[in-house]
Amino acid sequence: MSEAHPLPYAGIRVVEFTHMVMGPTCGLLLADLGAEVIKVEPIEGDNTRRLLGSGSGFFPTFNRNKKSIALDLKKPEGVEAALRLIATADIVSENFKPGTMKKLGLDYDTLSKLNPRLIYVSHKGFLPGPYDHRTALDEVVQMMGGLAYMTGRSGDPLRAGTSVNDIMGGMFGAIGAMAALRQRELTGKGCEVQSALFENNVFLVAQHMMQFAATGKPADPMPSRISAWAVYDVFTVKDGEQIFLAAVSDKQWAIFCKAFGLEDMLADPRLKTNNDRVLAREWMMPILRSHLAGRSAAELSAVFEKNELPFAPITKPQDLFDDPHLNATGGLAPVRMNDGSMAKVPLAPFTLDGQRPGIRLQPPHIGEHSHALLKEVGYSDEEIAALKTHHITFGD
Repeated sequence: MSEAHPLPYAGIRVVEFTHMVMGPTCGLLLADLGAEVIKVEPIEGDNTRRLLGSGSGFFPTFNRNKKSIALDLKKPEGVEAALRLIATADIVSENFKPGTMKKLGLDYDTLSKLNPRLIYVSHKGFLPGPYDHRTALDEVVQMMGGLAYMTGRSGDPLRAGTSVNDIMGGMFGAIGAMAALRQRELTGKGCEVQSALFENNVFLVAQHMMQFAATGKPADPMPSRISAWAVYDVFTVKDGEQIFLAAVSDKQWAIFCKAFGLEDMLADPRLKTNNDRVLAREWMMPILRSHLAGRSAAELSAVFEKNELPFAPITKPQDLFDDPHLNATGGLAPVRMNDGSMAKVPLAPFTLDGQRPGIRLQPPHIGEHSHALLKEVGYSDEEIAALKTHHITFGD
């Protein structure tokens, strides 16, 4: 975006006390949209920076376009510095366990008395209620919220293959912040926004709840469900490759049959409509699988693409770095990893005036902006030096 077309939240300041995925996702979205997002980290840095295995990519994924200040919030001087920073903020965002921010004097009730215009976004496991004392994780709420049941095979609940509730919970936190900014324009007052993993998960499975409400029949787990479409499945083809193929309308069924020499099946009255074919899947699918088994995934892809039929290769996450569409459209951008090396990261999945919001700031080093931010809120160089000497702040 240019000066003539600034990002929509340019001029909005966000101070976030977040870690892991949910809270940082909220800040990431606001930052991508132009807000100045200041990440308050412990002196030793956000523990997310040091995660291994499945968490090793969390920090560079969710912390671009942010500044970092390192403060020891266990000491009064650190809290004082945080309060001075908050006094300049439009939004405070946090995702610590219940009670943590209140102990620090950084909860909404305390801060709203100091600044009635402040918007405070709280990301938790549960919205206030009987469960709000529990410790929640994405996997916990997937299990108790019906998503793991729907994802796994019968009797084998399985979490979804990414942090769906953490990421979406952060998204809803950001949406709530956006709504609160608009409400503040109308009323002059800020408010508290609450987003939660469990309620987010229930929102995700609402379609299955409402299926039961509409039909009186429980939804089957996805692997054993009766599909609404006849041809809508993964096929194992030549050399053991796999590909997802679909024909979800009567028109697509006709195109599919003609493209693969299945005129007899097209003429079969037992397969006339999609619903007929759904009921015939038990005997129809083995015929289709056998007919397509000798073709390569590339050959099938070419035929499906030529005929505008739905298809998909079975892609591993690491293969997406080389995806021609993502690279041609600028969907991946250079990002600094925790060890200082560079990789590519997916950008926010939307455009503004034809452009994806990009990376203006690389994920910050620990306390990279401490000195500049403290100066901005009134600390002298000597006072900042003293805070560093007493390990109350850290960084440049």
